Amino acid sequence: MAPPILKLDDIFLSFGGAPLLAGASLQIEAGDKICLVGRNGSGKSTLLKIAAGLVEAQSGEVFRHPSSTVRYLEQAPDFAGFNTVQAYAEAGLGPGDDPYRVTYLLSHLGLTGEEDPRMLSGGESRRAALARVMAPEPDILLLDEPTNHLDLPTIEWLEGELQKTRSALVLISHDRRFLEKVSTATVWLDRGTSRRLDRGFAHFEAWRDQVLEAEELEQHKLGKSIEREEHWLRYGVTARRKRNMRRLGELQTMRSNYRGHKGPQGTVQATVSDAQESGKLVIEADKITKSFGERAIVTPFSIRVHRGDCIGLVGPNGAGKTTLLKMLTGQLAPDSGTVKLGTNLEIATLDQKREDLDPEDTLANYLTDGRGENLLVNGEQRHVTGYMKEFLFQPEQARTPIRNLSGGERARLMLARILSRPTNLLILDEPTNDLDIETLDLLQEIVAGFPGTVILVSHDRDFLDRTVTSTIAPAVPDAPDGRWIEYAGGYSDMLVQRKGALEERRKAEKAAEKPKTPEASASGSSKVKLSFKQKFALENLPKEMAKAEAEIAKREQVMADPNLFTRDPAAFNRLASEMEKLRAGLTKMEEEWLELEMLREELEG
Repeated sequence: MAPPILKLDDIFLSFGGAPLLAGASLQIEAGDKICLVGRNGSGKSTLLKIAAGLVEAQSGEVFRHPSSTVRYLEQAPDFAGFNTVQAYAEAGLGPGDDPYRVTYLLSHLGLTGEEDPRMLSGGESRRAALARVMAPEPDILLLDEPTNHLDLPTIEWLEGELQKTRSALVLISHDRRFLEKVSTATVWLDRGTSRRLDRGFAHFEAWRDQVLEAEELEQHKLGKSIEREEHWLRYGVTARRKRNMRRLGELQTMRSNYRGHKGPQGTVQATVSDAQESGKLVIEADKITKSFGERAIVTPFSIRVHRGDCIGLVGPNGAGKTTLLKMLTGQLAPDSGTVKLGTNLEIATLDQKREDLDPEDTLANYLTDGRGENLLVNGEQRHVTGYMKEFLFQPEQARTPIRNLSGGERARLMLARILSRPTNLLILDEPTNDLDIETLDLLQEIVAGFPGTVILVSHDRDFLDRTVTSTIAPAVPDAPDGRWIEYAGGYSDMLVQRKGALEERRKAEKAAEKPKTPEASASGSSKVKLSFKQKFALENLPKEMAKAEAEIAKREQVMADPNLFTRDPAAFNRLASEMEKLRAGLTKMEEEWLELEMLREELEG
């Protein structure tokens, strides 16, 4: 077994309250592709920063191989001193690294390199930072949420790059499909400690459930042992005559362990507040269009959205997903065409930029709209701290300013507010950003079981496959031109349908490109004749078809016996299978003979 190139052992870190990390470990060997998973706030990013040398642990062992290079993907890149993105990315290269690698990565990440770093959006900043850390092909690559703000084509490209990279990887991501495709090992950070599974993320959830079940069983056994010891202490003959100090000490230790056991963090428990049922037809868009200058965002597009539909919008960044969403919900008027909204609509929106959040507002004030300590959920008065607990917020956070929350906690807070209000049309723009896997599971259950209508924009393929009933995507995925197509089913279903349509188009183009049958030249030269193989088939196919028809007739006669299936079901099934094959063969021969006969007639004038 090769020695590790980076090792964290028994790491302890606390910020004043309960320890964030208490005995966590991480070992990285050459070629490892590890996904680091855990609940929001479990310390994943902090552990990654300790590995990168950006945060110092209060205790524990940190070993980095002296010759190994480490690159860490920053959440908020520092562009100070750089006039272009190209200069920023090239600054991460070492003396022997290839500068062309920066150009290659930037182009695939949708950047030219000439952009002014001060003018970049959040997504563009993330792409520039990715190019900088990946370009040197370091020994260890530490990536914290690398897919955030990336569109689907770029995520799929990034998967391929990371699968073939020589760098050892440690990944933090909420994107299940991404983790399943890239990771070969999993480290689970839970309650301050870590456990390792030497298999990819696809096997994690089943393993996690087994671990928690075994832990629960151990706690149950410990409780029973305490009961037995307490019974001995009260009623044992030896105990009455002389205290057995050793057994008393063991009992105290067991009690301490039982009381001090910190169970796994609870899961979010929530349901959508009931609302009045909307009309059957929720949205009807007829030939709507939208352009910005000369660029077409939506060319004539029509759709009817019915109550109970769950529709996903996918496509590369800048394709116009949010624009189309705003037109469908009446927030933006189309240049032409009409949008009609149904009756009794109560709309709730989760915006990808979290613009609804005031950083200075407190959690309690945001949830109650400043109306005291209570809020109305499903017609029932609830105290705000009790409602917050369902979304894994502690009562003491009620007066905490929103600016102190992590990205995942902000998403959870907005989800809590949306679900407390009656709604029958959910609009979710990138709802999965920053959510941990457990909260994603809850959101998936809410969306899949929502009695109303859902329209969502997402780059999370797994989430789309598990929730949506139809998918709207650009007609041309790589170069959107304003044309949109609705496909039945989720993201994977869309890919299958798109592939089928592409194959049909290629067949049609190939058929159109076939050289026409040569005809006699103006000088009266002889016409092209059938080949020997074609002549032979034309002469013999009628005989073969007659034989097939005779075989089919024989089997039909046998199967006409009404008692055959009861008497000999195996024979009946065998004859039925043979009949199916014979008929398929006969159809194929008939089509071939017809094509040859038409060709013969054409050649002979």
